[in-house]
Amino acid sequence: MGTVATLTSSTTYTGLGDLPHFNPDDDRDPLHPAVSELRAAIKDADAILICTPEYAGGLPGSFKNLLDWTVGGGEIYGKPVAWINASSVAAPTGGRDAHDSLRKVLTYAGAKIIDEACARIPVSRADVDGGQVADPDLRGRIAVAVQRLREGG
Repeated sequence: MGTVATLTSSTTYTGLGDLPHFNPDDDRDPLHPAVSELRAAIKDADAILICTPEYAGGLPGSFKNLLDWTVGGGEIYGKPVAWINASSVAAPTGGRDAHDSLRKVLTYAGAKIIDEACARIPVSRADVDGGQVADPDLRGRIAVAVQRLREGG
């Protein structure tokens, strides 16, 4: 999911692969432990920052599955949310279609989208070192988006 950000710290959600396939019939107690952990992380967060790639003109299926699990619990309702797409400079839409999909689902779920914090930041392979964005200008643009999310919440 990217980072679940709070004003004093951040937590990176790493349980995407543990979530079961969404089935509305299973969205009841007792929830699968991975779903309970996801919903607890969202509930405890002051704000949510999402970074997802675009795949085949939209969100990757596994990430859409995660979003589907957030709708029924209501934890994301009213929660400040933004997204950063650090897409390749060669990406045809720069992540626009993924952003449109995010907006649609998150609006449906009642999230408070902080538009000023949502950003498309083109990143080349040369800008990444050891899994981290190394370019100071790009890191600065990411920091601005995070600060706007903090202020918008």
